[in-house]
Amino acid sequence: DLLPAVAAFEPEAIFLSAGFDAHADDPLASLALTEEDFAWITSEVTALGGGRIPIISVLEGGYDVGALERSARAHVRALIHS
Repeated sequence: DLLPAVAAFEPEAIFLSAGFDAHADDPLASLALTEEDFAWITSEVTALGGGRIPIISVLEGGYDVGALERSARAHVRALIHS
């Protein structure tokens, strides 16, 4: 699994490529993710290292404005509340 491998690596920081073009409503999506999926993975990543690892998040995709807004909002909420 990916998350245990990342934890075992003991990173000093984690960079997230926040590509919300994987959302089911995105016209370029080949995946069917929802904003809840983005919030879940964000929470899982922020939990690595007991929440003490800096997270750098870069927006790099999302072409359905509504899905982009909802996904980015869910991502930021997960960052704040994790």
